[in-house]
Amino acid sequence: MLLYSDHEEENAPHTQGVALMPSKVARNALLGQESYGSRIIKALFKTKKERITMNLIQCYAPTNESNDDIKDRFYERLQSIIEKCPRNDLTILMKDLNARVAIDDTGYEDVMGQHGLGERNENGERFVNLCAFNKLVIGGTIFSHKHMHKAT
Repeated sequence: MLLYSDHEEENAPHTQGVALMPSKVARNALLGQESYGSRIIKALFKTKKERITMNLIQCYAPTNESNDDIKDRFYERLQSIIEKCPRNDLTILMKDLNARVAIDDTGYEDVMGQHGLGERNENGERFVNLCAFNKLVIGGTIFSHKHMHKAT
């Protein structure tokens, strides 16, 4: 089973998109999916904890060089999706945000660790602020990784 994002235009070529390929166990726990254009998909899974759902959001952000309006629309849409996830649910954001969150966690100690990469770029700033606003943690910065595993 492949869960994939729709395009905003009906006859758009299938050149963009994000997808999830759940395991057999995950397929059995799947409650539903929602697509938000070609860049964001959300799947909902039941968990073993009663009354807690897992919201799995997969997204692909515009590059750092993209037009600010395009980036603004993406992050506004992502924010509205996160806001709709109940606070007591588990929300996991899997992403390619074309972002560098950097090593310096000053002011963002609750959001990230000191194991980022390089200096924070504009997309990194947007992402760190999104995480801070929504009380999300950037897991890949908490523990040390080999340099080759810090970027895609």
